[in-house]
Amino acid sequence: MPLAAWVHNLDPFLVRFSENFGIRWYGLSYLLGFAAAVGLLHLYHRRGRSPFGGNTIADLITYLVIGVLAGGRFGYFLLYQAHAIPSDPLLVFRVWEGGMASHGAFVGVGLSLLWWCRKRQVPFLQVGDLIVTVAPAGICLGRIANFINGELWGKITDVPWAVVFPLSGPPGKALHLLQPRHPSQLYQAALEGALLFAYMQVRFWRRDPATASAGRLSGEFFIGYAVLRMIGELFREPDAALLFGLSRGTFYSIFLIAAGAVLIVRSRPAARP
Repeated sequence: MPLAAWVHNLDPFLVRFSENFGIRWYGLSYLLGFAAAVGLLHLYHRRGRSPFGGNTIADLITYLVIGVLAGGRFGYFLLYQAHAIPSDPLLVFRVWEGGMASHGAFVGVGLSLLWWCRKRQVPFLQVGDLIVTVAPAGICLGRIANFINGELWGKITDVPWAVVFPLSGPPGKALHLLQPRHPSQLYQAALEGALLFAYMQVRFWRRDPATASAGRLSGEFFIGYAVLRMIGELFREPDAALLFGLSRGTFYSIFLIAAGAVLIVRSRPAARP
């Protein structure tokens, strides 16, 4: 282990009331992500970029919260831990034990958004184009929380900024025997989060709402996320068995690229009022 390697010792709790109960950074990251989405959607409305404001935003966010949490949780077990469900079906409901999947969250958000749009009788793709511009903020915060938790660590490396993650070894293994690893959570926060957020914001503010093609931004988000996720996966230790020689994050991202391409090809300019 290089002498310069920092040993991860961050507390996953912002405030701890007991050994396993308190305010966790991971939960706070979700709260801040949704708060950022609310703030941006209100800004869009004030600037005349979105027809949705006031209580409509609160109603929409409620559906999105359900979609993210349900989709992310069930998606984690279906995509990464399907073998564990038959022996312990209630495992999926023990949320305090962790486990969320971004690809599953995308599906959950899509279904909850479709439900909301049908209820409100508004265009699904146009609303989706709004949501994908705010989503990367939450992704960024979630990846930072992954780093604070010391989970989803990267592959072994000798780069100067490598980190020793105590949880990366078997219980009881001495720290000096653990290999330093890429802080891949921070790479993903920068790529899937900050970089993608900047791109989506530039695309959103530069487009003309009157002639914008519905579904175009959603397609670009899917492809952008998938490509950046694949780059991040090059440095991340696979957290489940490979599929066709690929990490699961990379494999599932292939379907996002396909979905994004379909949305872009099928997008049409919105009709002028």
